Amino acid sequence: MNSTAETGSGSAQPRVLVIEPNRNYLGVLARRLSESGYRIATAESAQSGLSEMYRIPAHIVICECDLPGTTGIELVRMIREDPLHRDVPVLLVVGRSDPNAAVRAFEAGADGVVRKPCHFEVLNACIARQLDRAEAVKRLVEDNAALDAKVISRVIELGEVRDQLRAAEKEQRRLAAIVEGRAA
Repeated sequence: MNSTAETGSGSAQPRVLVIEPNRNYLGVLARRLSESGYRIATAESAQSGLSEMYRIPAHIVICECDLPGTTGIELVRMIREDPLHRDVPVLLVVGRSDPNAAVRAFEAGADGVVRKPCHFEVLNACIARQLDRAEAVKRLVEDNAALDAKVISRVIELGEVRDQLRAAEKEQRRLAAIVEGRAA
């Protein structure tokens, strides 16, 4: 089942993709996050979650670690290998009974881990932090691209000035030869 619940007006609200196989828990997460002001998309499997990400990109993914078929950890690896989505923050939801899940999640490239049952205040704080970090990285990438463009522009200008200098030096040598030829 893949559904999208849009809240509020417009796309200014971050879009959160929640991937959870338990429909009841998925409904609770979607409702609580929607009440926090996020636009919510839901999926019950890694495959439908990836499809949803390609349909409409998410600002952040919250994924159950223990998904049937492709696990949440495998999904994180797939997201990190995908050039289109590699920078999307991913929070994995892990059970308290699996102490190694957090280690495996971070090794796979997850940005954070939330233990089940999650406290929504903690989850909201994690989401806000990851969204702020993602925005800062996006601004940094844009600033780097602008700086790269300026460097390229300066290199081109420098090349043009060098060409003008060579032409001026050549002209100076030509004129010097003419002057020396008249003086002789």
